[in-house]
Amino acid sequence: MSDLFEASGIHPPDAPLADRLRPATLDQVVGQDHLLGEGGPIRRMIEAGRLGSMILWGPPGTGKTTIARLLAKAAGYQYQQISAVFSGVADLKKAFEQARMRRAAGQSTLLFVDEIHRFNRAQQDGFLPFVEEGVVTLVGATTENPSFELNGALLSRSQVFVLKRLDDAALDQLLSRAEAHEDRPLPLTPEARHALTALADGDGRYLLTMAETLFALPPEPMLDVQALAGTLQRRAPAYDKSREEHYNLISALHKSVRGSDPDAALYWLARMLNGGEDPLYLARRIVRMAVEDIGEADPLSILVANAAKETYDFLGSPEGELALAQAVVHLATAPKSVGVYEAYKAAKRAAAETGSLMPPAHIRNAPTKLMKSLGYGKGYQYDPDTETGFSGANYFPDEMERRTFYKPKGEGHEAKIKERLEHWAAMRAEIQAGKGED
Repeated sequence: MSDLFEASGIHPPDAPLADRLRPATLDQVVGQDHLLGEGGPIRRMIEAGRLGSMILWGPPGTGKTTIARLLAKAAGYQYQQISAVFSGVADLKKAFEQARMRRAAGQSTLLFVDEIHRFNRAQQDGFLPFVEEGVVTLVGATTENPSFELNGALLSRSQVFVLKRLDDAALDQLLSRAEAHEDRPLPLTPEARHALTALADGDGRYLLTMAETLFALPPEPMLDVQALAGTLQRRAPAYDKSREEHYNLISALHKSVRGSDPDAALYWLARMLNGGEDPLYLARRIVRMAVEDIGEADPLSILVANAAKETYDFLGSPEGELALAQAVVHLATAPKSVGVYEAYKAAKRAAAETGSLMPPAHIRNAPTKLMKSLGYGKGYQYDPDTETGFSGANYFPDEMERRTFYKPKGEGHEAKIKERLEHWAAMRAEIQAGKGED
């Protein structure tokens, strides 16, 4: 029955407000001008009179389904929709067979597949011959990164278009349309109206769902921000610990710390904690920041990071989260150095290249007479007993030239380390030169 209403352009009287306000033309779609506006790639397809298969990737409530419907209408294609959540192989075969029959009758088919990422790899492969033959023009919708969730073969036959979350201007436009449709304003103060758009978090459908609830209230009294919060339930921000958003946010946190921006780092930390991220996962990442991005520029950072983890273990949430915040601020404001990080990577490469070279004889362990007779430990100098406390001996394998892995740049505590290493390098060169003269 709903399909009959949709085909006629009439919405059933009990349809949700979001459905009743669904755009009738592409020009009415808000927030996606980069795709649908003048010169946009989808607009150019319409003007050329031929659609190509595409993947619409974007957050919920940004217009993916609406755009697919309107594309079919504008191009004169038959619109057919299936959902990967409710459909299986039999449904796909039926859809392809119907499209083939239409094609034989001269009618093109736009097959819209909602949540296309939920089809497994084999099912996705099933689309390929029908897309290649032009039996269907595929428009897939997904909230997940197509690079991770869709077959490369399917992606190579489709264009990926990224839909943006709706900004405040687009959301306000939707509210104005809703008020015009209902022929009365929302019972909100200006501040509460702004708070309503913030609650929507870029989701137009959710915004209109909340607006429908508010339209059911008496026009008086006007709701302020506090009354609005009491009327509507704030939903959790879109965040899935197993999906791309998780990796985007942890990357933002790490790079904010690396970029010495404690305010941005605290924001991303709060976003992840609010989204339900495991605080101990964050604690482990904070420890990694301390050793990877700070190192010897501020040796205290690793202690602070570990202490934050122990504090969270002891206190739990929410009190223990403050320890993570303190660690993030300490790391973001600490001097930075990747000297140890880069040195270890270089040392690992050298270790792999040189194989099983033995240490020089003078620093080998000599617990037996045989080992001593072979020269193990012979000539070893105990550095603390030397006049300067530095022997300048060679500790690399005899067959390997000396290499410099650790190159401190002189940030924070590393300034003293750099000075010390340069002093020892000069002493070593002098000692080796003296041995050469002997």
